[in-house]
Amino acid sequence: MPSPVFSAARTPALDPSALPQHAPLVAAVRSGMVESIHYGSGIALLADGSAAATAGDPEAPFYPRSSLKPLQAVAMVRAGLDLPKDLLALAAASHSGDKRHRDGALRILELHSLSITDLENSTDLPYGTAEREEWLRNGGGATQLTQNCSGKHAAMAATCAINGWPVRGYLEPSHPLQQLVAATVTELTGEEPAAVSTDGCGTPLFAHSLRGMARAFGRIAHAAGGQNGTSDDGGPASRSAEAAIGLAMQQHPHMVAGEGRDVTELMRLLPGSVAKDGFEGVQLVGLADGSAVAVKISDGGDRARMPATVRLLGALGLDTEPFAATAPVLGGGQPVGLLQATDFLK
Repeated sequence: MPSPVFSAARTPALDPSALPQHAPLVAAVRSGMVESIHYGSGIALLADGSAAATAGDPEAPFYPRSSLKPLQAVAMVRAGLDLPKDLLALAAASHSGDKRHRDGALRILELHSLSITDLENSTDLPYGTAEREEWLRNGGGATQLTQNCSGKHAAMAATCAINGWPVRGYLEPSHPLQQLVAATVTELTGEEPAAVSTDGCGTPLFAHSLRGMARAFGRIAHAAGGQNGTSDDGGPASRSAEAAIGLAMQQHPHMVAGEGRDVTELMRLLPGSVAKDGFEGVQLVGLADGSAVAVKISDGGDRARMPATVRLLGALGLDTEPFAATAPVLGGGQPVGLLQATDFLK
């Protein structure tokens, strides 16, 4: 088998003019000098659909990765998925893999007479550092249940059982579930996908613009904002699917990510928000008035995702002081600089 280095050398080089025109969003500053720069694109979208601020190339299509999960969950609720709110939040989660997350995925399966063998996601160790270390100390290995998308996959299998669709093969793009998901994502974003691929966990993955994804999150958060007074803790019969998912995420932020995860903390600190991250430097936040922000870090650097997001939230007029802490750059274990957003707004 040829070396990956030599295989790459025989691959035609990408045309720079075809690449997204990203802008410098976040810099690591060490002892007063810029050491590293994360480029990317972003948009702060007002409730009327106009842009309050942009950076880079927010119209360029990208793969939203796990930030698609709330949209996928909306499709499942539309198809009759009826779960307690904590489990609906888990259906939209990239969870850390603690006991509540693992037990929640099992509960979804058990409620619909399914088992772990019905899951078709990839295997992995728990995503959270502490959760992974605990799992390994207890002799655990990579499983489908501990993989961070197991809540979504349990919900997908359950949705198939509810509708009498085949559970086996539920990840196939031609499956009725994935056809419904594709149509729902197109509706919520207001865009046809620019490309289709496969996500890390095996689900179909659609490329959309930051503007389109921000539009979708604004819709979900706004729908939930109109339902905040409800006392219903069961199914979505009296609410729209968007409201059901938005409320579940807001009321159970731990299930969406986990303790110590910035997405969970952001939703706790910003009432009425619906937030979801995605691999390769993606962040979406919808707000109760229908506004939203979307960020894509070009190099996939996760550390740059939240500083850029907070800067865009400020462009919407939010007081970002409660969640605007910048990550320190360390030298010898002591802070010698900061990871901070640039003045990228336009």
